[in-house]
Amino acid sequence: MNNAGDVLFLDSTHPSLAEALTKIGYRCFFKPDISVEGLIQMMPGLSGIIVRSRFKIDKNILQHAVRLRFIGRVGSGLENIDVAYAKSRGIVCLNSPEGNRQAVGEHAAGMLLALVNKICVADGEVRKGLWKREQNRGIELSGKTLGIIGYGNTGSAFAQCISGFGMKVLAYDKYKSGFGSHLAKEADMEEIFRCADVLSLHIPLNEETRYLADAKYFSKFKKRIYLINTSRGEVVNTEGLLAALESRQILGAALDVLEYEHLSFEHLDTDSLPGSFRRLAELPNVVLTPHVAGWTNESQVKLSTVLAKKISDLPIH
Repeated sequence: MNNAGDVLFLDSTHPSLAEALTKIGYRCFFKPDISVEGLIQMMPGLSGIIVRSRFKIDKNILQHAVRLRFIGRVGSGLENIDVAYAKSRGIVCLNSPEGNRQAVGEHAAGMLLALVNKICVADGEVRKGLWKREQNRGIELSGKTLGIIGYGNTGSAFAQCISGFGMKVLAYDKYKSGFGSHLAKEADMEEIFRCADVLSLHIPLNEETRYLADAKYFSKFKKRIYLINTSRGEVVNTEGLLAALESRQILGAALDVLEYEHLSFEHLDTDSLPGSFRRLAELPNVVLTPHVAGWTNESQVKLSTVLAKKISDLPIH
């Protein structure tokens, strides 16, 4: 088989991705510990890069590409890639949000149920021998209104996962229209501000969405709401969220992502965690998970399978 070129894996992935690329003629190399300097040295000989989120693939790196044809992101967000510059160099940027959409939808549903039924608090109390029934009385989702911001892969998957709970679902997407269905009514932000009981964020991180959800944003909701964020941590301003929690504008928050994460998402920036994180972590009406909404056994396979198919569909020359 003719050599289709060399592909460098910068992060660990399911082995099915490398197997699929090898079958179509690529030579795969694995260097998860490579430095930026080492990557720059290898760039002229590479046809492809596979990355999750370990560091930014920016102009400083891409300007050294000679034959690079694609950058494959195992996941959804492309904020760690200079997509505009890559495009100007004829480099295709691919991602695989279809691969973990179901995982994120199910996780968001689970976090919402845990939040409104005080499951995490009650679990901790029972383990200590405390039996507080009245204090842990929950609320039913049926009859409530869910507002979904961003109706792509994960937003629509969440609507599907929550469809059996009898909620009215309103969805807003700045870049899409005509997507209303039996799962969700297409709405504008004014209707969501007016009607939502629960808000779930499913948007990419960019200059437009960074700190979108701040104190001013939360003050626009006519009802007291529950917040779910499974998108990116910096979409939510933590200080603004804390103020809204303290004023009871937000009744509770379920956060799979935090603005204090490292770029790789592998750990928190513990050396510089501000007091706002500690205040957030102490609140009983906050549910936290470590950026694992899309992190299931099944999604690990599907993320690689979807990306392999997209790469295989590219012309070799």
